[in-house]
Amino acid sequence: MSGIVIGCLVVYLILNIVALLAYVWDKHKAINDKWRTKESTLILLALFGPIGATAGMQLVRHKTQKIKFKLVYLFLVIHIAVIAYLVYAGVF
Repeated sequence: MSGIVIGCLVVYLILNIVALLAYVWDKHKAINDKWRTKESTLILLALFGPIGATAGMQLVRHKTQKIKFKLVYLFLVIHIAVIAYLVYAGVF
């Protein structure tokens, strides 16, 4: 793999970790009745890091019942499709 591909994978990993941590942290704040992260911020993080967002939602059971957060699963499917295409095309 080229350096650009590795760099993109590292950035993608970081985005997913940030999304995971944001969902877990927001759940922690919800439990402790503290100031919360905007829902629009969580959705935006899920757009760029849907694997981490989905993991965070499932891990701490956060935002799983809200209709707008069903978008996270759509983002995940889109990302998986793009990754599958890139693997099929020989990029990875």
